[in-house]
Amino acid sequence: MLKRAIPAGVLALIIATTQLQGCVVAAVGAGAAAAAKVANDRRTVGTQLDDQNAEGKVSFRWAKYDRLKDEANLRVDVYNGVALMTGQAPDRQIIDQAVSEVQQVDYIRKIHNQVRVGPPHGASSQAYDIWLANKIRAKLLANDNVPSMQIKVVVENSEVFLMGRVTNQEATYAVDIARNVDGVQRVVRAFEIT
Repeated sequence: MLKRAIPAGVLALIIATTQLQGCVVAAVGAGAAAAAKVANDRRTVGTQLDDQNAEGKVSFRWAKYDRLKDEANLRVDVYNGVALMTGQAPDRQIIDQAVSEVQQVDYIRKIHNQVRVGPPHGASSQAYDIWLANKIRAKLLANDNVPSMQIKVVVENSEVFLMGRVTNQEATYAVDIARNVDGVQRVVRAFEIT
């Protein structure tokens, strides 16, 4: 029997295809999770898109100013037309400029300014905040009294900010859960009570 060698290009394609199968499953799973979140959100799909667009508009406006871009660590999250500003800036003047730029976005109807005066926090602090936010999300998800898909969790320097459209009772449960997670320094409600 004559054995033929598999050309290198074909072999590489076969290996790549078998390696990508897990990625495809992960991508499909992530897409299904995102679709479930969109479908279960109390906001309309249009509002969800408007919120994302508003965040992009704010970021674009902030990027026009060197001091906002270079000296501050700013973040904006928009939920149902309500903007939450977090981060650090070296002085009040920069914070006021950042707020002014958010006010220029027509869609935003309310601003929670939680930017602190001080130097930007480093990568290790930011990594800890991400870990803490995921820990809080897991606790919210495990509690039947909290509609975790309706709550946006933002953590900045161990301060927790909770956004979403919830009932007063749901908000109380969510705040209590977040408050009792190790490492949380403070919990700020930025909910829209329905």
